[in-house]
Amino acid sequence: MRRPHTIILTIIAIIAGVFAYWLPAIRMELAGSAHYLEQDSREYKFYTPDLLKKIPRISDRYEFDFYNVAGPGSLIYSVTFYNTNDTDKVSAYLVSKGYIRQETCSVEGECWKGNNPAETVTVSAVPKTNVVMVQIDNSPQF
Repeated sequence: MRRPHTIILTIIAIIAGVFAYWLPAIRMELAGSAHYLEQDSREYKFYTPDLLKKIPRISDRYEFDFYNVAGPGSLIYSVTFYNTNDTDKVSAYLVSKGYIRQETCSVEGECWKGNNPAETVTVSAVPKTNVVMVQIDNSPQF
C-alpha cells in the first residue's frame, strides 16, 4: 500500500519541478509587455533582437522594452538611452547593417528600412528629456 503512494508522490514532484522550471519561459512567451535591463539575462536573451543586442551603447544608462501591440500581430522592441541626444553612432550602425533612411516618417524621428518589409526602425532624440529611443516595429504586411 505504501509503494503506490510513493510512486504517485514522486510523479507529482517531477511534474511540479518541470512546471516550476518552465514557468518563467511560459510567462515570457505569453507576456504582452516587458521592461528590462541587459543584466536581466533571461529577458534580454528572450526578447531582444540581434539588431538591438549589437547596437552601440551611446550612454551608460539604457533600458529595454518589449510590447505585443495587437495580439500576435505587431511586436515592438525598443532601447532607451538616457543622458544623450547624439544619434550619429546609431545611424552609422544602421547604415552598416544595410538599413536605408526613409525620406518621411510617421513619427517624430528618423525611420529606417532594411531587407524585411515588415520591419521599421525608428530613431528619436528627445532633447527635452535628454533621451534617445531606438524602436523596432515588426508589423505584418497584409
